[in-house]
Amino acid sequence: MSLAKLKELIKKHNIRIVDFRFTDLPGLWQHFSVTTDEITPNLYSEGIGFDGSSIRGFKEIQESDMILLPDADSAFVDPFLEIPTLSVTADVLEPGLMPYPRSPRQIARNAETYLKSTGIADTAYFGPELEFFVFDDVRFGQDSSCGYYFIDSVEAIWNSGREEYPNLGYKPRHKEGYFPVPPHDTLQDIRSEMVLNLVDAGIQIEVHHHEVATAGQGEIDMRYAPLLRMADNVMVYKYMLKNTARKHGKVVTFMPKPIFADNASGMHVHQSLAKGGKNLFFSKTGYALTSKTCMWYIGGLLKHAPALMAFAAPTTNSYKRLVPGFEAPVNLAYSQRNRSAACRIPVYNENPKAKRVEFRPPDPSCNPYLAFSAMLMAGLDGIENRIDPGEPIDRNLYDLPESIAKKIKTVPGSLDESINALEKDHEFLLKGNVFTEDVIATWIKYKRTNEIDVMRQRPHPWEFHLYFDV
Repeated sequence: MSLAKLKELIKKHNIRIVDFRFTDLPGLWQHFSVTTDEITPNLYSEGIGFDGSSIRGFKEIQESDMILLPDADSAFVDPFLEIPTLSVTADVLEPGLMPYPRSPRQIARNAETYLKSTGIADTAYFGPELEFFVFDDVRFGQDSSCGYYFIDSVEAIWNSGREEYPNLGYKPRHKEGYFPVPPHDTLQDIRSEMVLNLVDAGIQIEVHHHEVATAGQGEIDMRYAPLLRMADNVMVYKYMLKNTARKHGKVVTFMPKPIFADNASGMHVHQSLAKGGKNLFFSKTGYALTSKTCMWYIGGLLKHAPALMAFAAPTTNSYKRLVPGFEAPVNLAYSQRNRSAACRIPVYNENPKAKRVEFRPPDPSCNPYLAFSAMLMAGLDGIENRIDPGEPIDRNLYDLPESIAKKIKTVPGSLDESINALEKDHEFLLKGNVFTEDVIATWIKYKRTNEIDVMRQRPHPWEFHLYFDV
């Protein structure tokens, strides 16, 4: 979108404020706003300055000056703000408009550039399935004398006996939220409103539905898109869902495992490569109609999966979901149709354009720019080195004899293990300067210092149950 087109959009919708948005290193949207008078040719030739030392994972105070350069093609009218406001995603740059290597969006752009430079493909398509919870109340805290959290939902099974004047009873039982119609599903209209807000922002939506867990778990699936654009879409998706829920006095969380004893929220990621409009993952004669290129890509995902989890399942809470022995995608194997394998090859139809691999261990707490880029780089490493993924396992991996199960590798059991794996295995991410050693080191330090270590220092409520009487 040209500057002239942006001005036209401002005029058409009587826009008074333009809001620039960008993503910090952990993956949270940040923003600041200007009046429409500031939308001039100088803005696009010079950018607009901000303090990078106040952004997580960016700059030290002695090097804080940074630049935002808006990407006009990302513009949409914000449906939640009282003052007419245009939202525009921006690139983070160094002074002099130099690319900033720690900018998540720049890393995604680097990944797309590297893909084209290999000659293997010209487009990487990504289709994530983000799951989430819609709660009615959440409270949490911890200090020297207490540690607690409380969550609630009007449709949670634990409220089946609550006095609600009247309690109407229809509350999905644990693991039975997939797919009963209203009145069990109390969130149909809210999810539909979320969908329409996303559509108005230019994002194609395929389907929405209630998910397996009680207490308001849901899923809205976006139509696949190229890597960078899809990462942008994920950020818009989270914004739209959180603010639509807030409008109705509810709250959305993408925390992977907020509820004990019920399903967690994952983000299965569908991936494929194309060149000249042709899907490179399709073959009429291959296993599940996949090509050797697809097999090698899967080989790369499986080989580098422990390191990938540092970006794709990047929170300590992620590993409350990725627990062996439950129906979690922990098994590093591939199979057609099989949701118990880390890499699933969907076979809904034989359309060559639809052939893809679904990588199931990621969750929606990730920074999509980093996670998608890391997955692409792992897959490309598999193609470049012709990594054989082995034989498929077309059986329920959750119900294997112990003699077979113990031979199948699994994803790491904690964020600490994943970060250690990334520290040992990240050469594949450095190709084409997609990631840099500085980015990897910064990510590792941030996760260890701000998440792993601080969790280690705090007593867990269940430890009192286990150990108070020792």
